[in-house]
Amino acid sequence: MPFFWNSSPNMGRALLLKRADAAGLARLGGMEAWVFDLDNTLYPASSNLFDQIDRRMCLYIAGYLEVTPAQAYGIQKNYFREHGTTLKGMMERHGMDPGPYLDYVHQVDITAIVPNARLDRALGMLPGRKLIFTNASHDHAERILDHLEVARHFEGIFDIIAADYLPKPEIKVYEKLVADYSLNPEATIMIEDVVRNLGPAKDLGMTTVWVETDTPWAVAGLENEQPDFIIADLADWLARVAGG
Repeated sequence: MPFFWNSSPNMGRALLLKRADAAGLARLGGMEAWVFDLDNTLYPASSNLFDQIDRRMCLYIAGYLEVTPAQAYGIQKNYFREHGTTLKGMMERHGMDPGPYLDYVHQVDITAIVPNARLDRALGMLPGRKLIFTNASHDHAERILDHLEVARHFEGIFDIIAADYLPKPEIKVYEKLVADYSLNPEATIMIEDVVRNLGPAKDLGMTTVWVETDTPWAVAGLENEQPDFIIADLADWLARVAGG
């Protein structure tokens, strides 16, 4: 049964809703590890940072395959649907070296993201280990964490390279994360903006939290996955969990 906190009233999805009470939130304070997605999770999707990344992916593909931008856009979206990430599709279909691609697509202007003092305080109050789990690169994650002024809270970054270029939601990636960081899934909570990426975490026994968004590709599968918690404001929710 999913738990909602500050969810919007107009979601209109066929889910049984139950507001998380204080006892339920307090229980989460005993978690041993907190696994956070990066983009559109630690900062609002309204920052539109991924729009920049999306455009740069399209430009890179157009140049690499010598196709028009319109053709590159179609390839990009097809590979995302079929392979989990555009990167994986380009590697498997065209033998592309991932290094230059990752460097290029993440050269974005991050000034639209505002350092979040509330998030910093909430992470500081929250007990347990904290990790980043992202389909992006380590360098991109470090840059975002530094800009948000929250990098000191995180023990490690499990990026697409650490995952051997296998993207979420490949179950092998979650198993590798658990093994690499000696996590106990039953005492681990995962927080994500893409619903389908929470499924394997739940299958392993993790508690799952979806940061609510209206982006179609992020929402897809909500009725099937049914996260344990659905939240609208990460900093506020973390503070409530930590008792602040």
